[in-house]
Amino acid sequence: MAALWEDVLYNEPVIREAALLAVDAALLEGVLMRTEEEPNASDVVNYAPFTLLPSAVPSALFEQAYAVQQDFNLLVDAISQNKEFLERTLASTIKVDDFTAQLFRIYTQVLEEGLAQSVFLGINRSDYMFDRGVDGTPALKQIEINTIAASFGGLTSRTLAVHRQVLKALGKSEEASRLLPNNPSKGLALGIAKAWELYGSQSAVVMFLVEEVQRNIFDQRCVENELWNRNIRVIRKRFRDVFEKGSLDDARRLYIDGQEVAVVYYREGYVPKNYDLQNWEARLLLERSRAVKCPDIATQLAGTKKVQQELSRPGTLERLLPGHAESIARIRATFAGLYSLDLGEEGDKMAATAIADPDWFVLKPQREGGGNNLYGEELRQVLEKIKDSPERTSYILMDKIKPQPSKNYLLRAHSPLTVSECISELGIFGVYVRCCHPQRQEGLQ
Repeated sequence: MAALWEDVLYNEPVIREAALLAVDAALLEGVLMRTEEEPNASDVVNYAPFTLLPSAVPSALFEQAYAVQQDFNLLVDAISQNKEFLERTLASTIKVDDFTAQLFRIYTQVLEEGLAQSVFLGINRSDYMFDRGVDGTPALKQIEINTIAASFGGLTSRTLAVHRQVLKALGKSEEASRLLPNNPSKGLALGIAKAWELYGSQSAVVMFLVEEVQRNIFDQRCVENELWNRNIRVIRKRFRDVFEKGSLDDARRLYIDGQEVAVVYYREGYVPKNYDLQNWEARLLLERSRAVKCPDIATQLAGTKKVQQELSRPGTLERLLPGHAESIARIRATFAGLYSLDLGEEGDKMAATAIADPDWFVLKPQREGGGNNLYGEELRQVLEKIKDSPERTSYILMDKIKPQPSKNYLLRAHSPLTVSECISELGIFGVYVRCCHPQRQEGLQ
């Protein structure tokens, strides 16, 4: 796979011409982001970073990832409904991680009050790499599953046409014809629309909960436009808008600016910097409401790294998904090695092993959004510092996956055009809707 585009990779005039075409095609198709200088204005925009050539995925591994997604939908939903599992799994983490602890406090408070929400919507993205085995055979291994604010479904929907045009211009029409249809934004909108329909109020709106800084707005607009095309009204609000203008009526229906909200779609709220005291109050208000939250706070907790690690323990999947032996086998086949750093003999042993051989592991905190993992010497230094402290329980260890790099060109505004060694991830989106009434179950992939 590494040599797939070898015949054109080093033909500089051809590549330069293709890159110019690709950038124009990206702008034409709407593969866009706002600029760092003006992150909340669309007066001047630029293309989002992307590869000049499509990244190859072994067909068998793609089919495996696609097939297991419904199993992961089932698993995430089961975890979100299992209070005992979440309490036990996160007990050590919430003692040392304030962010997870605050999420858990809201989760507990809402359960004690009694859930007003009766329709549940999950949009997750399961990310994989292709681990190179001893014999060089690639294997599908899950990096993580994102249960809140999983992004780039919109821009990905627009990138296919760009790659198809580039391949045709390079004389690779046959390869262009083999690119698979890919429109996640339509699938995500389908799930949101189904949840809106089951909520049961034609006049209610879908609220995108968005960040203060919105560089990636066009990714969201792709999903939003799909909803408008279904005559579903969409509003965009921030946590501070909810705090200042949000309210619940006696039936715990959510209102913002006098508009009833059927679905709250989170594109925010996944890292500590998203919250101050007022934003935590706003999050509690949303969670107490009857509105369909995507995700509800239990589903966000289901996506924590500590839960991911606990799922790899023998017997855990069987307890969560009784009677689903085939699903369990498909899920377990994607797991890389995951290890607890809880205080005690098991955690002591794993900390010592990782300090001795840090290049074999990744140290992962309980965070979403990327850029938080620790490797190599940095991993060793952090573990040395916290190895005897309860703080280490806020991390998990994972085997470091060793994928086969491939050569490509990364197109980024104002950056030189140079061939790079690239490591790819495959992200599969999953959507499910659950209704509490047995006669109204809905399932989507």
